[in-house]
Amino acid sequence: MNKIILLTTIFFSTFAFALLEDAKLPIEIEAESVIVDEASGFNEFSGNAEIRQGSLLMTAELIQVQTNAEGVEKMKATGTLDNPAKYIQSQENQARFIEATATKITYDVNEGMIFLVGNAYLIQGFDSFSGDSLTYDINNDKVIVKGSEDGTTRVKFKIDL
Repeated sequence: MNKIILLTTIFFSTFAFALLEDAKLPIEIEAESVIVDEASGFNEFSGNAEIRQGSLLMTAELIQVQTNAEGVEKMKATGTLDNPAKYIQSQENQARFIEATATKITYDVNEGMIFLVGNAYLIQGFDSFSGDSLTYDINNDKVIVKGSEDGTTRVKFKIDL
């Protein structure tokens, strides 16, 4: 088990986070089972998986992490409608934590992008966004929300002044 924690710490050591302080802190991972494939860089944490590093918290039933020689490339968190995947992190340019939930959350570390699919919901500062899918550009502080193609899920935006 210690080898898994050590390998995971190495994989995440170059993780680019919104807060520079977060990247310097240790990573804590909890799950019911773990698969680490050093050859392919594929890591899977399943069963109430939880990843923490500084202000970052990602939880889901299943979290898959793809790494390369430089570090983490992508994280994919998969939940359900009843128990969605969650992403929470402090942002330097926001007064409050960024909070996101969706059936599926993909965090492209290299691009600084978060993609939410299925019951997407994001709180950014004092504003909230919801729709079928949502893209959040962390680096440029930009949100794009879409409703469902069949029109059953519309986009909602709430501004709290």
